Amino acid sequence: MAGRSGPTPAMRAVTESGAVDAVDRQLPTPLYHQIYLVLRDKICGGHWPEHKRLPSEAELTSLFGVSRITIRRALNELAADGLIVRRRATGTRVRAGPATWPIRVCVDGVLASLDAMGRYSDVTLLAAETVAAPERIRLALGLGPTDMVQRAVRVRSMDGRPFSHLVTFVPQAIAASYRPEDLASTPMLTLLDRAGVVVDAARQAITATLADPPLAKALNVRVGAALLRLDRTVFNQQGRGVEYLIARYRPDRYQLWMDMSRTGDGAGTTWSPLPAAPAAGPQSCDSEHTNQGERP
Repeated sequence: MAGRSGPTPAMRAVTESGAVDAVDRQLPTPLYHQIYLVLRDKICGGHWPEHKRLPSEAELTSLFGVSRITIRRALNELAADGLIVRRRATGTRVRAGPATWPIRVCVDGVLASLDAMGRYSDVTLLAAETVAAPERIRLALGLGPTDMVQRAVRVRSMDGRPFSHLVTFVPQAIAASYRPEDLASTPMLTLLDRAGVVVDAARQAITATLADPPLAKALNVRVGAALLRLDRTVFNQQGRGVEYLIARYRPDRYQLWMDMSRTGDGAGTTWSPLPAAPAAGPQSCDSEHTNQGERP
């Protein structure tokens, strides 16, 4: 790293990856934002616990080899995110705890814990319309070329802080059995039950994506912020698709996890997932189908 003096031992291991040379002047990303990302990683990763005093502007200037104005801008970004508090007398300290702890959900809990999240989160219905099924959605649901679907867009929040953006596609024949406004107050599984649909299985893929302007606005993140993406197709007992979900989550407020156990020994050792435990709250396994519409 370029700098006027080397980092002290206490300031090493800046990121979880162990990277110290965090600033790269060849990148198009502004230096202040690179520094913001490094410091944010350290705070969110628990390297600096709540109330911990951060290095001074002068120390950070020396560490990263940049101007004090650049450091100040990075710290201002952290303060705007609510991660730090800056005071003249006491310096810069990590804010006392997150406003909302991340929600933890089981990777394999596809249709488990149907009502847990409904007790802890709220849904805002942004749109509900009947549209021609996009080809990818049409194929996933097994629909014909002229079949229509209901496209609904919702944002789920906890304590007034959004954590998921949900887009669902349901065949028009099923969606005709409920009112669009029901999507903001009734679990999707209940709506499917009312339509005589018996949900039997689901298939999902988990990837990563970036926030475009509409997503950034809905989830209160910066454009280009990393998001967790989940695509899920839900099937009835006859194997026909009855719902397609595209969900995007803030990774700082939503976590996927899986308990596993070791079996065998030696070369035959394997790791197997344990059955999902019953949900007891927002820190438990959950599915997209929960109270007040779809949950993460």
